[in-house]
Amino acid sequence: MTAYPSRIVCLTEETTETLYLLGEGDRVVGVSGYTVRPPEARSKPRISAFIHANYERIEALEPDLVLGFSDLQGEIAADLVKRGYPVVIFNQRTVAGILQMIRMLGALVGSGPRAEALADRLEMDLEFYRTAAAPLARRPRVFFEEWDDPLISGIRWVEELIELAGGQPIFPELRKAALGKERIVDPDEVIRRAPDIIIASWCGKPVKKDVIAARPGWSEIPAVSNGQIYEVKSSVILQPGPAALTDGIRELQQIIMRVAKSAGRRRAG
Repeated sequence: MTAYPSRIVCLTEETTETLYLLGEGDRVVGVSGYTVRPPEARSKPRISAFIHANYERIEALEPDLVLGFSDLQGEIAADLVKRGYPVVIFNQRTVAGILQMIRMLGALVGSGPRAEALADRLEMDLEFYRTAAAPLARRPRVFFEEWDDPLISGIRWVEELIELAGGQPIFPELRKAALGKERIVDPDEVIRRAPDIIIASWCGKPVKKDVIAARPGWSEIPAVSNGQIYEVKSSVILQPGPAALTDGIRELQQIIMRVAKSAGRRRAG
């Protein structure tokens, strides 16, 4: 037996991406069917969806560690523990939690120093985005739409990244709600709060901007009347791992700064 796990099954993408960034991708023997990053990981056996797993495929891979995420994978974790496998379930819901997950995962596989370096670098990058947004005279109001029916606002790490990127989330009181059902919002309340930007990311299906714009009464929302509806792919913003802290915040800031500059020109004119 080796000192650290050498055959790791990842039930979600963020741990897979992190292990590859740590130079430990060869330890990953099975991945989620939703894995996009890194592209080379997609050649690994696919052993799960988000709330379902193929136990026979997992057993055939003889893992010495299984990694998962959140209470939604609790049943899978319990079943695997009963089958004798060591399982670690992360539950990061904040930017700080994502960075902590990276450090913890590095320690689990004997790559603590590299994980510390990765987390430190990501923290420095986040500070760059915060600094870039600091000069904004007015922060655009942002509605992040995590799902369309029912209408669900953004989970906490997304709302935090919007703030870092220079935006002002319109449902700050919901940011600590961990479950999607706790972040269901009334479409009329979105109208009332008048976002300057709508950013949508519907996990598992493409965003239909025309459908958003055609909702009853939404034509009076500044984001709709000014054509400021955007999509950010769920693979770069709704995975609580490195992708959200790199490509995710980059896309958010590009959108927010573009809209802020456009609004500034309109006010000046």
